[in-house]
Amino acid sequence: MSCRAASAPEVGKAVGVGEVHVVLPNDIDDPASPSGGNHYDRRVCRGLAELGWTVHEHAVAGDWPRPDRAARAGLAGVLAALPDGALVLLDGLVASATPEVLAPQAGRLRLVVLVHMPLGDDAEARALAAARAVVATSAWTRARLLDRYALPPGRVHVAAPGVDPASPAAGTGTGGELLCVAAVTPTKGHDVLARALTLVADLPWTCVCVGALTREPEFVAELRARLAAAGLAERVRLVGPWTGAELAAAYAGADLLVLPSRAETYGMVVVEALARAVPVLGTAVGGLPEALGRAPDGATPGLLVPPEDPEALAAALRRWLGDADLRDELRRAAAGRRGTLTGWSDTAARVAAALAGAAA
Repeated sequence: MSCRAASAPEVGKAVGVGEVHVVLPNDIDDPASPSGGNHYDRRVCRGLAELGWTVHEHAVAGDWPRPDRAARAGLAGVLAALPDGALVLLDGLVASATPEVLAPQAGRLRLVVLVHMPLGDDAEARALAAARAVVATSAWTRARLLDRYALPPGRVHVAAPGVDPASPAAGTGTGGELLCVAAVTPTKGHDVLARALTLVADLPWTCVCVGALTREPEFVAELRARLAAAGLAERVRLVGPWTGAELAAAYAGADLLVLPSRAETYGMVVVEALARAVPVLGTAVGGLPEALGRAPDGATPGLLVPPEDPEALAAALRRWLGDADLRDELRRAAAGRRGTLTGWSDTAARVAAALAGAAA
């Protein structure tokens, strides 16, 4: 597989190479708490540099997006130290919670906000109003921002996550190797998954849950207790955060990615699975259907169910596990969708275009 990327003329037209200051959460490179947003930020910084931009990173300490006084003061200090006219790309976790810090700098600095997950509150509305441009990580997020806030449509851009090329997963004959890649939190719906798996306990499967276990300790403890009570503790493994070769091996050994999220602005793990031609069982929320997409022939490379519906999730699992023809059909669709995916160079080029517009 080679992910499609913007052609050289497109990149050259979009870049408008210059200098940018990128303001990031302080946990951007924390291996104990990997997230899609942090990975996106890191790849965009790298991609802008590869396009010829001079990138200055500023990681600001704080419990984002719930900053205390010290975090706000830290951000204010970073912005105040930048020269007049500087182009600044701020992660939305930092920017959307601090409009009172951004507004005084809006006339002096050229601010661009990168929104991964809309907060949907007045603070975010005021923060985005102070920005010259907004970059959303999915078309769904852009539509939600335009629906909620009085933003000029021409100032709100989309730069969907890219994905790295990968070899197709071999799969198994039974389809019973299930994989869930998400921090173990209520938002990602692991409790819904546990209830659904209980309803299909009579079928042969195992499930590996890859993701941080430290964000919601009480939720994790309740989930472990639920799995133990259902006799599933040995079949459902909560392995914590994996990255690099470990995560790649998990995808390579999977038959089906299961993502039972209650909310999702895109779902980077969806395209990571599809890059390996692994079908997806997910919820029809937010930007997840957008990430799932379709193969060139129009086939959907997975199944979508309503959120917070363990019975519907269990029924879809039962269909997948019990119907070899369905598994073959979805695998073919996933292989087709795999060839349409774009790489991180395309994402970086789209962010660069938004930055160049804000700098003009």
